[in-house]
Amino acid sequence: MEMLTFGKLNDGRTAGLYILRNSSGMSAALTDFGAALVSLAVPDRNGDLRDVVLGHDDAAGYEEGHGSIGATVGRVANRIGGARFALNGKEYALTANNGPNALHGGRDPYSKRLWSVKIPFREVSSRDILASSAPESISDGVSQLARSNIANRQVVFCLDSPDMDQGFPGRLHVEVAYTLTDEGELHIDYLAGSDADTPLSLTNHSYFNLNGHESGSVLGHIVQIEAEGYTPSDPDLLPYGTVESVAGTPMDFRIPKMIGRDIDADFIALRNGRGYDHNYVIAGEKGAYREAASLFSRESGIRMEVLTDMPGLQFYTANFMKGQVGKDGVIYGPRSAACFETQYWPDSVNREDFPDCILRAGEVFRSRTTYRFSK
Repeated sequence: MEMLTFGKLNDGRTAGLYILRNSSGMSAALTDFGAALVSLAVPDRNGDLRDVVLGHDDAAGYEEGHGSIGATVGRVANRIGGARFALNGKEYALTANNGPNALHGGRDPYSKRLWSVKIPFREVSSRDILASSAPESISDGVSQLARSNIANRQVVFCLDSPDMDQGFPGRLHVEVAYTLTDEGELHIDYLAGSDADTPLSLTNHSYFNLNGHESGSVLGHIVQIEAEGYTPSDPDLLPYGTVESVAGTPMDFRIPKMIGRDIDADFIALRNGRGYDHNYVIAGEKGAYREAASLFSRESGIRMEVLTDMPGLQFYTANFMKGQVGKDGVIYGPRSAACFETQYWPDSVNREDFPDCILRAGEVFRSRTTYRFSK
């Protein structure tokens, strides 16, 4: 693994850049600012490398930018209605930063913080997690899985989130491990523990364009989503609390189709989101690690599969991306990429019939999402 400097933040601290490579020439560059994926170079059908994620050239770009590009999002990804929730008989107020709702944690998001770095990813207990904020005190040893991951090239980002951070209860410790394998997989493993009950829904917010980050529209890409239902939402993109079938609607991606085929259809969900920006109810057994979606480009020949053990996937086509300056001075516009955000359903903390997103005190949260590439 290569370690480079990635520029200075406004407060004078220096961010780092960590580069992972596999035997086929694929590489992933990650920064400790926002625990973000900066670039992902993938061989196309001709063997040429294409950087398939949007990003910025340095830490300042991420600090000034918007849209959580490539970042780890938390403490709760997506929207919480009215920027409030009740837990264990007590009401908690958050910061409304998306209309009346709290989006991706509200104030001081995890995507705008400098995370600490440690190697390797370690198997832990909840007591180990909360014993100290120092990364080296978290584990009693490296598991067999962790040793295997190290051999496949890995970097781990850590964050300590204090009690009432962003308005959430509980002192939370989070670790996010990125592992690049020789099989063309980028694993993202999440590990967390809290000393009090707290909502938790972590995700990665990478924007993918399989023709290259600089190539413009993603509407010609072909998508499949393993979901028979989605959660329709209001004009502020907060779910109503119902699940509707995708059958017979433009929301149906059970059979692969181009993103652009139905994106401008006269359908209320698409009007509200200015395109796709919706939570899909991923098929399969609760908690099972399974394929959730795929993305394919005929131009590059690159295929990406998304695997996860989470119950939901927010499919977002960068509808609100406006003139953001990205890598190499490229201007990113609407529909220039697609996001596949694996997570609990939006506003789960306020919906008893949605999947439970509460991390209980003393328990350990573990989850894996994988982006697998082939041609």
